[in-house]
Formats: sequence, C-alpha cells, structure tokens
Amino acid sequence: MSDKKFQTSLSAKKERIADVISILSQKYPDVKIQLDHENPFELLIATILSAQCTDARVNIVTKDLFAKYKIPTDYLIVEVAELEQDIFSTGFYKAKAKNIRGACRMIIDDFGGEVPQTMENLLKLPGVGRKTANVILGHCFDTPGIVVDTHVIRISNKLALVSTTDAVKIENELMKLIPKELWVIFTHYFINHGRNTCIARRPKCSICEINHLCPSAQI
Repeated sequence: MSDKKFQTSLSAKKERIADVISILSQKYPDVKIQLDHENPFELLIATILSAQCTDARVNIVTKDLFAKYKIPTDYLIVEVAELEQDIFSTGFYKAKAKNIRGACRMIIDDFGGEVPQTMENLLKLPGVGRKTANVILGHCFDTPGIVVDTHVIRISNKLALVSTTDAVKIENELMKLIPKELWVIFTHYFINHGRNTCIARRPKCSICEINHLCPSAQI
C-alpha cells in the first residue's frame, strides 16, 4: 500500500479512477442502460421491478407489461391480484405491485400525470430510492447522478476509492472523484466489469485489465 498508485489522498484517487475509467471505456465502448424503456414512466416501472431481479428477466416481463399498461391509470384500474400475476416472475411481486400502484397514484394526484424530474420529488414515490431516482434523472432528464448498486459498492471498495458500504456515502465520495460528465456512464462501466470480471465470489483478478490499479487484486 506504500506504492504511489495506491495512495488514498483525494488527488491520488482522482488520478487512479481516471485511469480505471479510461481502461474500462475501451473494454466496454458501447455500454448503456440494460432496462428496455421508451419513456421516463416505463423506466420508473422497470427500475422498481429490477430490485432483486436481473435486467434480462425484467425486460422479458416488461415486453408484455408495457403493451398492457401504458399510463399510470392503467395500473390502478385493474385488480391488484392481476398486476401481481403480471409481474410475478420478477420476485417480491406483492411489494412491487404495491409500490407501482402507490407511485402511479402519486404521479396522478401530485405531479400532473408525469414522472417528476427532481431528486426530491422522485424520492417521494413509493419504491423509489436514490439509486432508482439517479437512474431516471440520468437517462431521461439529463441530470447526471451516480447510481450506486452492488457492483459499484464492491468494486469501489476493492479499489480503495471508498471504505464504506453505505450507498449514499459512496455516491457522495465518488462525486468528488469523477468528473460530472462521466457520472452516468461510469456506473455502467462498473456494472459491466462486475458482471464479467470482478465477480463477487470469484473475481478474475489474473485477467483483469485494471488489476495493476487495484490494491485488492489477487494475482
């Protein structure tokens, strides 16, 4: 850890994360959000469904879901049991159905039928935390934010960029280290790297392109 590249000063971390992003941008040149959607409302629903569920499974479910439910009212005029059945395979379907219906009701009653465009108002919606809000803001409303998921938490700690598993603290720390124009795309680099190389229980450190920048690399 005495090696300069692993120093933990703010400036050293900025240099290291810049190198990491440069390398990962070349490895994953075409990264984008994996949840299929055509508008902010669909992305909101898809993101709520993605909790404890793979993006691939969510996309299978939303293909039919978005054909059936097009506006917030559609989710409220059916029996809750019907909605639960429609999203059953995403898991935690009762809680998700409740959150979706609650969010739709609030969008209609409080936000004129439109998905709110600020962090403050998005966080008022049932089932929406900072992660979901940043996804929507960054991909639909040109408001950059850093989405902190399990991959970002794990890799940020392995790289010694942070020393906490608190998502909000990690978000704030990474915002200090990464240029604002890279906040949205950065998350996709870490998510893809976490899925393909820095896998939680079996990291492929020996073939990792950024292992020379990682104090946790097992090589």
